[in-house]
Amino acid sequence: MKLKKIFRITAITITSVTLLLLVVLVAHIALAKPVVYDNATIQVSRIDFKDPITPEQATEITANLKSIPGVTSDNLIIKNNVVVYFHDNKITNSKKVFAALMAKGNYDATPFTVPADIASKQVCPVMNTDSFSYKFSRGIQRIFN
Repeated sequence: MKLKKIFRITAITITSVTLLLLVVLVAHIALAKPVVYDNATIQVSRIDFKDPITPEQATEITANLKSIPGVTSDNLIIKNNVVVYFHDNKITNSKKVFAALMAKGNYDATPFTVPADIASKQVCPVMNTDSFSYKFSRGIQRIFN
C-alpha cells in the first residue's frame, strides 16, 4: 500500500514537472522575437594563408588590415594560418580588402569563398533541418505567428 502511494506520487511529480517544462519551452519559442541588430552592414570575411603566421607577420597583417578603410579594427582574429576580420559592406567588400592587403605586403594567401551548398542554405549551416528540435521549433512558430 505504502509503495503504491510513493510510486503514484513520484509518477505525478515527474509528469507535472515534464508538463511544466514543456509549457515553458512552448511559451519561450512562441514569444521569442528575432534579434534586431543595429550593425546589419558588418560582415565577417576570412583570408587563408599557405604558411604559418609568425607573431611578427601577425602584427604586420593586423596593422595593414587596420589601415584599410571599412575594416573594423577591434575584431581581428589571427589563428591557424587564417585571418578573420570584420568589415562594413557599405564601405568595402572582401575582394577589395584582400586586394588592398596583398598590395601592402607580399603574402601567400587566398580569400575564403563559401561553398555553394552552404551559401544556398536558408538557416545556419550547423543547424540540421531534419532534426526533431528544428521541426518542433518551426511548428510552434507557425502556430503562434
